[in-house]
Amino acid sequence: MSVQQMDGIAAGDKEKHFWVTSLVKDGQEAIIACILEAVINRHEYQIDWRLLEDTSVWQPGWH
Repeated sequence: MSVQQMDGIAAGDKEKHFWVTSLVKDGQEAIIACILEAVINRHEYQIDWRLLEDTSVWQPGWH
């Protein structure tokens, strides 16, 4: 399955819930991104992990 780059928050196809399935690390083992998988259709997206801390964009849990 191919991983799409998600620069902003623009998931489609009723994608509202995601799992973090893996982490992307640099050469020093620092986390630089994460891979999200949409629960509804299993599409995968790569996103800067720091965007997940923005509560105006992401809400933890099931809403």
